[in-house]
Amino acid sequence: MHANWRFKEIVVMAALSVVFGVVYLAFLPVGKFLVGLFGPIGYDIIFGVWFLVSIIAAYIIRKPGAAFLSETIAAMVEVLIGSTAGPMLIIAGMVQGIGAEAVFASMRWKNYATWVLLLAGMGSAVTSFTYGYFMSGYAALATGYVVAMFVLRLISGAVIAGVGGKAIADGLAKTGVLASFALGKEQKRKDAA
Repeated sequence: MHANWRFKEIVVMAALSVVFGVVYLAFLPVGKFLVGLFGPIGYDIIFGVWFLVSIIAAYIIRKPGAAFLSETIAAMVEVLIGSTAGPMLIIAGMVQGIGAEAVFASMRWKNYATWVLLLAGMGSAVTSFTYGYFMSGYAALATGYVVAMFVLRLISGAVIAGVGGKAIADGLAKTGVLASFALGKEQKRKDAA
């Protein structure tokens, strides 16, 4: 599918990516606190936070690459503003973006129903967990614990990224700032009805 990006779409994606790069870095202490309480599974409870920009950007822009690029740029921003994870975080962002992008691609970038957004959040959960399994040593943990981590990450991806991302983007659309985007036009039709 060929998609010509408009300048304003690039600007919106970049702005969202910068904002969420900051949000992602801000949530690291929350994740570390939860790990302190529950062990490694603590991060999985809120892991969907780190998928938000891919869902929001794709839902607003509705073009191939929006999920992948926004997540990658957010990871770059997170590294630039001080993440101690360093450049490997950019790879993690790309992996997360691929998971969501694959779901939107399977819909040919034409279906942005709530269930698709939920699946996109879960897609990011699958790819990020697979990457994390090999990079973070999950294999050393008990199988049941690893399964619980995966299930929690799936739920977090669906609820925080899927439902939460939709709510954030719909909230933006209600303000009128997205009036020239498909989501803003949908909101305008809803308001007129």
